[in-house]
Amino acid sequence: MKILTLYFSATGNTKYIAKLFSYKLGSGFCVSIEADVDFASAINDHDTIAFCYPTYGSRVPRIMREFVTTHMEHLRGKKIVILVTQMMFSGDGARVFTELFAPNTIGVIYAEHFNMPNNICNTMFRETDKKKTRQYITKANKKMERVCENIKRGKVKKRGFSPAAQKLGNLQGKTWDKIEQDAKSDLKIHKNCTTCGLCVKICPMKNLETTDNQITHKNNCTTCYRCVNRCPHKAITVWIHRKPKWQYKGLKQ
Repeated sequence: MKILTLYFSATGNTKYIAKLFSYKLGSGFCVSIEADVDFASAINDHDTIAFCYPTYGSRVPRIMREFVTTHMEHLRGKKIVILVTQMMFSGDGARVFTELFAPNTIGVIYAEHFNMPNNICNTMFRETDKKKTRQYITKANKKMERVCENIKRGKVKKRGFSPAAQKLGNLQGKTWDKIEQDAKSDLKIHKNCTTCGLCVKICPMKNLETTDNQITHKNNCTTCYRCVNRCPHKAITVWIHRKPKWQYKGLKQ
């Protein structure tokens, strides 16, 4: 089955799900939306597109929303699979993706949510231990088997599309909308920064730069937590400015 899988993965969870889906389905091309790829041609060459992303407060990450807007004309008329990663629950984290499109311009053939390890490393949530991580992986693999089998059989399932899920998602989403806007410029470089430049290289929004031997930002943070989890000195925080005691390094592919 020929499906183009496009994903945004902040710290590795969604990348794991996207590659697992592509492998299990035998669908071929699986690529990050950050890659240097002719996406217009790739989308035009496929009838079905799978979008994979982490949900933020029951919302599609801004970087994914902007990608869709850029390629909207090529996505019209496509069949769509939506695979969402979440820490616990997201209400309608998959359904909200459809709000990016005008009515009846895409056809959703499948939507599913996957619980994955916590990567928000400086909140009240604790680091996911190895045993729990294995449980997440086992459950994700089993669920993906079902997802791929259903898609091959033509069975449609849309997680997060019920009225109850939408209500829950709206409650979370209204809070996140304000957080997302405020967090664009709410990034802090702490005094122990060594200006190694790793955060500049890995930022998906190209929000960070080295200026006068210090790291500065351009008020365009998407709150993905990649830099917070990867900084070797734990010297950068976004939105919540409690320095992390641990960092999430992602899952092995």
